[in-house]
Amino acid sequence: MPAVQSWDPTTYARNARFVSDLGSPVLALLAPRPDEHILDLGCGDGALTSKLVELGCKVVGIDSSAAQVEAAKNAGLEVCVTNAEALPFSEVFDAVFSNAVLHWIKQADAMLASVWRSLRGGGRFVAECGGHGCVHRIQAALVQALERRGIDGRARIPWYFPTVEDYGARLERAGFQVDSIMLIDRPTPLPGDITGWLETFAQSFLQGLSGSERQAYLEEVRSALKPELCDANGVWIADYVRLRFSAKKPAEQR
Repeated sequence: MPAVQSWDPTTYARNARFVSDLGSPVLALLAPRPDEHILDLGCGDGALTSKLVELGCKVVGIDSSAAQVEAAKNAGLEVCVTNAEALPFSEVFDAVFSNAVLHWIKQADAMLASVWRSLRGGGRFVAECGGHGCVHRIQAALVQALERRGIDGRARIPWYFPTVEDYGARLERAGFQVDSIMLIDRPTPLPGDITGWLETFAQSFLQGLSGSERQAYLEEVRSALKPELCDANGVWIADYVRLRFSAKKPAEQR
């Protein structure tokens, strides 16, 4: 069964605002300069896109979610619904920026080729996404609870969490010079119960489950994770690992 994921701006703001709130390190790595033309790949509702605009950059945001793009447009941003694997740009941008998106893109090589075409010579690609080991405990609990129901849980994993070696090699094959790339352990406190996270980010695992069956599944996953991810104060902490990199398109290549 193919993965299905939708984004509701209101639900996202309630359960996942920490995603953009924790984007400062990758923004610092981008080091945006006034008047630079920047593409925000996977802009969501535009929280970080707005920060780039405030810094004086000329920013275009793209996202696959029409609902999120509409929310970003309502914030006055220049955004559109576009597939990251087929960007409609040619040597337009000084930089492509992405936060917490690339792990949703399993066709990584097609996306990297698309980013390459969009960048001017000397342009840079700076991003952070889930890396190898990200939400390992959460994913295992989701898979195992489905397998106990006779469902192939691994077939429903929607994420691609690469190693440094894997993604670095992909960047280089696409023609990029990799300036830095690293994995960062980042245990992340959640704004509420783990169930909100599951309903926001793990929708593919919930396909075909409805009513009491869905509720029982979520409660089973929650119970399995509570001893590992819920602290003594009742705060849920997701086992995040981030992959952060900065790469450059050589100036002499087109």
